[in-house]
Amino acid sequence: MMLKKPYTYLLFLFVAFAVQHAIGQTSEQKALEEKRAQLQNEIRNINRLLLSEKKEKGNVLDQMEALDKKIGVRQQLIRVTNQQTNLLNRQINTNIRNISKLKSELQEIKDEYAKMIQKSYQNKSKQNRLMFLLSSESFFQAFKRLQYMKQYTDYRKEQGEQIIAKTEELTRLNMDLNEERKVKEVLLAQNNKAKNQLFKEIQEQKALLGTIRKNESKYAKAIEAKKREARKIDQQIEKLIRSAIAASNKKAGKTSSSSSSKFVLTPEATIVANNFAANKGKLIWPVEKGIKSQGFGIYKDAVYPGIKHQSNGVIIATDPGSKARAIFEGEVIAILAVPGGNKGVQIKHGNFISTYYNLSELSVKKGDKVKIKQELGTIYTNRSNGQTRLKFYLYRDTSRLNPEEWVYQL
Repeated sequence: MMLKKPYTYLLFLFVAFAVQHAIGQTSEQKALEEKRAQLQNEIRNINRLLLSEKKEKGNVLDQMEALDKKIGVRQQLIRVTNQQTNLLNRQINTNIRNISKLKSELQEIKDEYAKMIQKSYQNKSKQNRLMFLLSSESFFQAFKRLQYMKQYTDYRKEQGEQIIAKTEELTRLNMDLNEERKVKEVLLAQNNKAKNQLFKEIQEQKALLGTIRKNESKYAKAIEAKKREARKIDQQIEKLIRSAIAASNKKAGKTSSSSSSKFVLTPEATIVANNFAANKGKLIWPVEKGIKSQGFGIYKDAVYPGIKHQSNGVIIATDPGSKARAIFEGEVIAILAVPGGNKGVQIKHGNFISTYYNLSELSVKKGDKVKIKQELGTIYTNRSNGQTRLKFYLYRDTSRLNPEEWVYQL
């Protein structure tokens, strides 16, 4: 008679499935934890760079925009923490089911093992085993009986090992379950704290709204002043790009109207342009560290959502004294000097142009060849609100590009 070994196969399948399932959940949990850490860091930077005690004495409009941004990030943080808690709930429920299944399987193995031990005890004498062999009708039958006895002994040993393995697995699952419950409790506590902070920030936002709406004309003037400044910068940037295209193409002997909005590239410039394009989404930040305080495109007003604003670049808040740096190798084609404003630098990368505006001091001049990460100048710090902001723009010839699609995690 051949003894079957169903538990070995089932145990292997169970462990393989459990390991694969755990790896998948661990990967998802790790991604969520990284996202949560990123959001927490962003909130710290908003507090440090946009809402510090010194800056709260500044422009109410700036405070409103910064607070609106922080509320948005805080809401994301709560959503991510909820996702983590839900994932842990699924892991805990899976572990509970696995523990129940393991307990049932362990009891079955123990019951079978007990019966086997009892039967073995009843027939344990060497004389009985010897008589079993000697009573064989042929040598072949004796050989088969010897094999059966060896197989039976091995099976007993295997059953014992399975009991040990199942017991160890059950212990490990119980320990994992306890750890998961502890992590869940910590996440729930952190989420409650984040919700309380969100409530306070929303109340603060309402108070600011009340202040602004008591003096709407002042707020409207502040909005219009920001729009005028943005238009001045946009017009200056585009004017300088067109001038650079005209000068470059004239030098190359191309003066037709069809080439007035695009650079005629030399073989060397084509290589730079292709390398720049190949790094889409991987370009470095134009500052060593900071946060994006305003993104690209159309966005709603923080006070009156019905009012829309247009941003043709991005604004990055950083620490006082920070330097703007080149995002890629290229050539300085223009220095911006907006009347009533600060300075800026334009760099040509083949037919791509990066612009760094709101600099108080410059480290380069027109015609300089620059390398990636090279310092271009010191970013201006506003004395009234203490904020240090770089305005960064990206173009391909005369077409605006969204820097968030080109710079890594901007």
